[in-house]
Amino acid sequence: MYEDLQGKVAVVTGASSGLGKAIAVRFGQEKMNVIVNYLNNPDEAEEVVTAIKHAGGDAAAVQGDVSKEADVAGLIEAAHDRFGTLDVMMNNAGIQKEIESHTMSLADYEKVISVNLSGTFLGSTKAIAYMLEHGIKGCVINMSSVHEVIPWPHFVHYASSKGGIKMLTQTLALEYAAKGIRVNNIGPGAINTPINAEKFADEEAKQEVLSMIPMKEIGEPEQVASIAAFLASEQAGYVTGTTLFVDGGMKLYPSFRAGKG
Repeated sequence: MYEDLQGKVAVVTGASSGLGKAIAVRFGQEKMNVIVNYLNNPDEAEEVVTAIKHAGGDAAAVQGDVSKEADVAGLIEAAHDRFGTLDVMMNNAGIQKEIESHTMSLADYEKVISVNLSGTFLGSTKAIAYMLEHGIKGCVINMSSVHEVIPWPHFVHYASSKGGIKMLTQTLALEYAAKGIRVNNIGPGAINTPINAEKFADEEAKQEVLSMIPMKEIGEPEQVASIAAFLASEQAGYVTGTTLFVDGGMKLYPSFRAGKG
């Protein structure tokens, strides 16, 4: 636990399930105040709010589509109105859908880009503008992926969005470092979240995934959440413009593990 996080205020997008839920609850365990953003599941979001309060923090659920500028601005306003400030912006919301690239429509491509990349741009820049206005040396944490560096056939929209987040994060980190605002990425690999549940329920598919992970384990959301807490804390006060991968070594070209090639 990080004592300096107690009482800090965070917005977590896409926080009603999966990685966002785990991060929001971990922030609650740090006794932070959290805006729990959701898109379509108010009941799930309220469950996260309850979990945060039980953990010792405070929280409020706020509906919003991160691809819409007004909705993202509303999340920042909600943090200010409810808790008086904003210290941490966690841009977690994201979507993916398998489609062969040559059959992918522009609409399919743009939908993923608008949520994953444009949503991260909006969350980052709106938060930074607020921090500059109020003299806050805060931090922005963006949810990237191992696919910011690993190509992923059938997911060209997703990989493009995550590669874009890498450069967006590095650019913003460089631009605002002198203002005391840190901007970093988390890059998960294969994590046991609802979006992956169907795949991991198939033993053959799960073993195929495990073959790509040197540590031979599927990650848990709480392991990603622990990195978010670290990046939000003063323990990471000299860390900016980087991606911390939580992937069991997936990006290390595991097919080369035998020393051949």
